[in-house]
Amino acid sequence: MTESDYIAKIAVLEAENADLRFQVLRIPLLESENVALRQQVLGLTQKLSELSIKVEQLGVRKNSSNSSLPPSSDLQRKTRSLRTASGRKPGGQHGHKGTTLKMTDSPEHIEPLVPSFCSICAAALDASRAIMVERRQVVDIPPIEAETTEYRVYGITCHCGHHQIASFPDGVDNHIQYGPNIAALATYHNVYQYVPFKRLQDFFTHACHLPLSIGTLENIVFRMAEKARPIWDGFRQTLEQSKNVGGDETSAKVNGKKQWIWVWQTTFLTFLTISVSRGAAAINASFPKGFPLATLCSDRWKAQLNTWAKKHQLCLAHLLRELEYLIQTEKTTWADQFKELLLKAIKLKQTLPSYPVDHPGAVAMEKQLDGLLKEPMPDTATKTKTLQGSMSKYRIFIFPFLYDPDTPFENNASERAIRNVKVKLKVSGQFKTGQQGYCIIRSIIDTAIKNGQSVFNVLTAMAMMPNPEKAAV
Repeated sequence: MTESDYIAKIAVLEAENADLRFQVLRIPLLESENVALRQQVLGLTQKLSELSIKVEQLGVRKNSSNSSLPPSSDLQRKTRSLRTASGRKPGGQHGHKGTTLKMTDSPEHIEPLVPSFCSICAAALDASRAIMVERRQVVDIPPIEAETTEYRVYGITCHCGHHQIASFPDGVDNHIQYGPNIAALATYHNVYQYVPFKRLQDFFTHACHLPLSIGTLENIVFRMAEKARPIWDGFRQTLEQSKNVGGDETSAKVNGKKQWIWVWQTTFLTFLTISVSRGAAAINASFPKGFPLATLCSDRWKAQLNTWAKKHQLCLAHLLRELEYLIQTEKTTWADQFKELLLKAIKLKQTLPSYPVDHPGAVAMEKQLDGLLKEPMPDTATKTKTLQGSMSKYRIFIFPFLYDPDTPFENNASERAIRNVKVKLKVSGQFKTGQQGYCIIRSIIDTAIKNGQSVFNVLTAMAMMPNPEKAAV
């Protein structure tokens, strides 16, 4: 090897050595980058898992079967009922008595159909020899025509010199006015059958041959509400002394602005009112003393749960729908177990109206509930964890129905009262005027239905009541 080759070889080795030293110096840097990349991959993997769960949850939409949304919001999507199969065939059950149109023995009109000649030989027939062979009846309503009753007041001069003048009947206050049947019919159709005033005007014009203006119809319903106001106020006083009350609320548009219709009800009574508030102010305006003797059943709306009452009962139907949504989305065993516990408690209630606090079945329910409320929850199940926290907060509001025969486990009666309001708004869109009057009359109607009374007869009796001296503002 020549000297020049030797020098060249050394230069190559020194260059390789320098490159090796550089690579050795990069090792700590590469290791730190590797650690950072590993952490980034872990973070992205966790984020991907969370996003996958959210995407899966987005596939489960809230509807009337897994939330408090009304059935009208389901938008034609098929929902799954919370009811389990009963094993019975659909339709009328064995032993159910049906109804059919029956002939009467005292028809208002009889049309004798007697042949006058023979269809074979064309000979004249003697009508006195006619024998009834068959009869048929047609049930119909005669044409509706308004009748006018004129009251004429006369005076007589007594032998003592006093000129005695007769008095008009109660309720006949003007020189001409509409009678109680018209007032009852207008109110019946508008408030009970949800017919808007424009359609109601068409009905009176074409079916009753009575051209009433929309303003007249509005005034009729308004006066009916004012007549009913004292009865409605009496409902409020009765509710304050009741032992079991259900409460709920729903939004209602009034001239384009949102207000809230509230309902409080018992087995035999319904009280509706409207307020601009969905909070405690609305409750205090109607029931400043709360319900000191009652168990108040409601959903988990804070204003309802903060209302002063002897006890509170959470609506288990609401809870079961919320649990159904959690089961469909976060799929935790806790939601399944809690749902099963509530269903067992409902079945226990259906077996016996009430239980002593030391009953083995009730004690087992309470222990299982305490265990579920203390059970640790994975951080990924955020909605389930929130519900568990809420149930812990309102622990004593879950099972009061087990120990009182008159306390229901659900608030469906309140929801039925609210549903009538929603149907009214679906038909009419919103209230322009008369929203409080609607609440007053609808309270009377729902109460009549609960007590097995004819709605039209109740409205007719109400129409015959004297007009209030001064209409409330």
